[in-house]
Amino acid sequence: MTAERTLGVVMNGVTGRMGYRQHLVRSVLAIREQGGVELADGSRIQLEPVLVGRNADKLREIARRHGLERWTTDLDAALSDDGYPLYFDAQLTQAREKSLVTAMDAGKHVYTEKPTAESLDGALDLARRAKAAGVKNGVVHDKLYLPGLLKLKRLIDSGFFGRILSVRGEFGYWVFEGDWQTAQRPSWNYRAEDGGGIVLDMFCHWSYVLENLFGTVESVLAKAVTHIPERFDERGNAYAATADDSAYGIFELAGGIVAQINSSWCVRVNRDELVEFQVDGTHGSAVAGLHGCKVQPRVATPKPVWNPDLPTSEVFRDQWQDVPDNAVPENGFKAQWEQFVRHVVEDAPNSYDFLAGARGLRFAEAGLLSSREGRRVELGELSL
Repeated sequence: MTAERTLGVVMNGVTGRMGYRQHLVRSVLAIREQGGVELADGSRIQLEPVLVGRNADKLREIARRHGLERWTTDLDAALSDDGYPLYFDAQLTQAREKSLVTAMDAGKHVYTEKPTAESLDGALDLARRAKAAGVKNGVVHDKLYLPGLLKLKRLIDSGFFGRILSVRGEFGYWVFEGDWQTAQRPSWNYRAEDGGGIVLDMFCHWSYVLENLFGTVESVLAKAVTHIPERFDERGNAYAATADDSAYGIFELAGGIVAQINSSWCVRVNRDELVEFQVDGTHGSAVAGLHGCKVQPRVATPKPVWNPDLPTSEVFRDQWQDVPDNAVPENGFKAQWEQFVRHVVEDAPNSYDFLAGARGLRFAEAGLLSSREGRRVELGELSL
């Protein structure tokens, strides 16, 4: 293997916000600029993308902007090229499953955004197809690579918490309705018929965060609601918001850990970051966001006294200590791209496969079922 070796990547969905910004610019193009992905033997493999989408004008402009030679609106033609053995998908969920099947039928290794399909059955079918085809497969688990959660993982691995008791997560921000201020998210996010909804969007993330940091999720109890029933689309037209815009969940994990996570696009932020997780254990606690992480060990825990008759004199936030970076953090999307490329090229480990993606979709479906029927939903082992 030489340093000049390249890996061709068919990139579908790069005209969308996530596909363009995080996957093309901040991952694949950043990898190209650094000279490729370094492999175990010290050599490098460079990425060669071909851009695929439905809008020729947008593809042409993106290619021109970044000096890329190849783009096409013909997915079948791109998949027929043996020089591009890896397929990546960042399309809308509704289009993803069919394209992934087509790519695997063409013998391509596949890497994709989540959800992998519109239903658990569809996600499991993709996992079975990948296994039968013998192709490498991976699903984006970007949150695990973020600095704040990497610090949290370091604390867990060190035994800092002692026995972990609970996890409390708060995620969200106010997404404007689109009438007097432009909405920060596309209108399809709020239409169930177009695959929208915060449960389907975020529970897939919470599934792998809880599973990989704290333990297997054993049950789901959730309430999904649509707080704002009418929004305005990109053209200023009113439409009915048919998808959930907020969800409140309680999850039981292996080992008796209880996790509570609120997810909302109808909340005004009074946190240091748009998402934060507080982890409490017998020997210490931590609050982690996407970038920062603070701790309060057992030996430095103050002794508050509840007295509603007097104002609180303690500044509780000042009683926590920052966890240092100790290393320059990588972009999370880029870090996982590099890991998956190594998986494809030299069979390096990859735990975040289509079955892991199916577990995330099952988690989301359980949340919707729990909300719809008003009951706790137990999760057993998921296998092919």
